[in-house]
Amino acid sequence: MNEVQLLYVTNEVSRKKGLVQQDLSFFILVKNIHFTKHIDVIWSGEDGQWRTLPARFHSATQGNKEYWLVSASFKPAPQAALPGGIQFALRYRADGHEFWDNNHGLNYRSLANSGIHATDHHPLLNIGFQQELEDGRKLVPITVAVSQSLRAQKVTVHWTMDDWKQTNITRCYQKRSRSQNRDGNPIEDRDQVWKGLLNIGNAFRLQYSICCESDDQVLWDNNFDQNYSARRKSLKVLILNLHCLQEENQDAKFSRIARAIDELDVDIACLQEVAEPWNAGRGNPELNSAKIINDRLASPYHLYTDWSHLGFDQYREGVAILSRHPLLKRHSKYVSKTEDPYNIHARRVVMTQINVPSIGLINLFSSHLSCWNDGFAEQFKNLRQWATAKQGEPVKAIMLCGDFNIKAGSKGYELVVSSDEYQDQFLAARSPEVFAKIFGTPSPGWQKYLNDDHRIDYIFMNKSSSLRVTSARELFTEQDYGRVSDHFGYLMTFEPR
Repeated sequence: MNEVQLLYVTNEVSRKKGLVQQDLSFFILVKNIHFTKHIDVIWSGEDGQWRTLPARFHSATQGNKEYWLVSASFKPAPQAALPGGIQFALRYRADGHEFWDNNHGLNYRSLANSGIHATDHHPLLNIGFQQELEDGRKLVPITVAVSQSLRAQKVTVHWTMDDWKQTNITRCYQKRSRSQNRDGNPIEDRDQVWKGLLNIGNAFRLQYSICCESDDQVLWDNNFDQNYSARRKSLKVLILNLHCLQEENQDAKFSRIARAIDELDVDIACLQEVAEPWNAGRGNPELNSAKIINDRLASPYHLYTDWSHLGFDQYREGVAILSRHPLLKRHSKYVSKTEDPYNIHARRVVMTQINVPSIGLINLFSSHLSCWNDGFAEQFKNLRQWATAKQGEPVKAIMLCGDFNIKAGSKGYELVVSSDEYQDQFLAARSPEVFAKIFGTPSPGWQKYLNDDHRIDYIFMNKSSSLRVTSARELFTEQDYGRVSDHFGYLMTFEPR
């Protein structure tokens, strides 16, 4: 293929309640030759004035190729009529180079209200596909553009919700064109439009390909041999030790944390060293650091926090959970032997149960345990027993989150591994081969694989969980949002197995 290639253009005029609107969209395939790129549609309507519409990234596909999309809507105004019929070309700029698709110097053309037209490069083409399934959506519409030259007799969608363990076949039906020119005469289609509807219920993910049958051939559109896919929103969990109000420029750092939660679309944040003024042990919830962060979110989350002990001789220090989704259960308890608030090794953990859309019930624990020599083993044992007691049949996963004060590969970490119950999710996402050597069948001397791993903050998830981690990212580093604490944050995403 060329560096940039038009796949299809849509030109539709709608009239609803007396209001007229023209919608244009352009779907584009490009070679990924550089991270920074600019794709534009250079176009002109019937007024002869040339304009520029910037494209936005849609998705990636096989062979180092990407899809880009342009969409725009127009309404008539006193000084501007609808674009009507248009002519256009595509411009692609990257790495100091410029490439064009201008239909071999003739420009592309699209008549007003002519509907969908695919280029000759792709006689069978999936139209308007999305990669994210909205929460609650059970029916997924499929639109297929088929060239008249194929003389299609049957179009079907072959799809699965379980990675092809079971395959479903849904038939599409041809939609007769109602496109008309300004004189009310029908516009002759170059392409047929076929439509189907997939009933996926509450499935988390969908994969599919499209088959077109005619008298003399069978043709497939399977997204360059990788199939099309769509899925619900993954669960994003952030863990972060806030450093108990000890940071310079503390207020600005709270704002930075809130901005990251918003921009990264975090679902749940488990926070440690959450602090508020001691105030003779009475505290001040309005000045609680987790509440301050929550108040600065675009839309405040559900917050649950509790404190453990006197920190730095001036704060009530504890832990918290922020959740986009409602907290169905909330519980707080000490997992340490001591519950003396003047003893720094008095360690309280907060637990919540959350019903995550399209995933189900999960139990989360925000924890800040003591070091190995100060009671870690007993505290972790008590935490495990508490988590087991809260398990329940419908729970999809248990996540023990936070600052465990044990280095990866240390005695405390060995205790977690030997429990054969909980697994390190950051390691599973970032180093699956090392993860298998430790949490699969442990290799002798496996500790050596973690010599350079200095983490003490983890998400330990039960190995019987029906979720799997799909990505893990160090956050609040010098390169990623900047430092906000003496700990890094860790952001992980999860989805059903």
